[in-house]
Amino acid sequence: MDREMGGPKYDSNRRKNPAAFFREFLRKPSQVGSVIPSSRFLEQRIIEASDLSAARRVVELGPGTGGTTRAFLRHLGQDAQLLSIELSPFFHELLGEIADPRFTRHLGSAEDLAAILALHHMGKPDVVISGIPFSKMPEAVACRVAQAVKGNLAEGGRFIAYQFRRDVARITNPIMGTPVSCTLEMRNIPPMRVFRWCKNSVTNDAAIADTSASRSSRSQANTV
Repeated sequence: MDREMGGPKYDSNRRKNPAAFFREFLRKPSQVGSVIPSSRFLEQRIIEASDLSAARRVVELGPGTGGTTRAFLRHLGQDAQLLSIELSPFFHELLGEIADPRFTRHLGSAEDLAAILALHHMGKPDVVISGIPFSKMPEAVACRVAQAVKGNLAEGGRFIAYQFRRDVARITNPIMGTPVSCTLEMRNIPPMRVFRWCKNSVTNDAAIADTSASRSSRSQANTV
């Protein structure tokens, strides 16, 4: 556990750090969703989709060099908490440059979200934001991540995933139902889709049932 103390302090020289981002992409392409950090346009779209100003507890999966993390901190309230979970030791070390009492960084896997929240004495998050590339993960791992998000998200909470491909929807829809929205941000390299799911037990259960029924119907039709 590593909570940075003192007032907010950001290193503008390494805030985006494209070279560091690209180097880690070359080292571990399956763990990095893009060759360069997110643009300010994508950051703003994520902030709007997640309604960060109203959130008290936020988890960021796959923060990379911390550009999005810093943007989120600028929009969170003074009593909010932001926990980042990063699988790359290199990126995790870079996140140590963020000195903000609201921020905690953790080196580990999003699959272990429940244990990580307990370790850092953090309640169920209002928002989970994911930049990890679902399209590059083994499907079993991706499903466990989606299950962990649903299982630990607060009722009425929001799951935001920004992705180049649509795989995240194929994996998450059977678990959380149809996304409330999906927008495309072209002013980013590459262009990114921003998906938003809301955790509502009644609505999600109905949507999941519809998804399962639709898949069953298609399967039966294919066998006729």
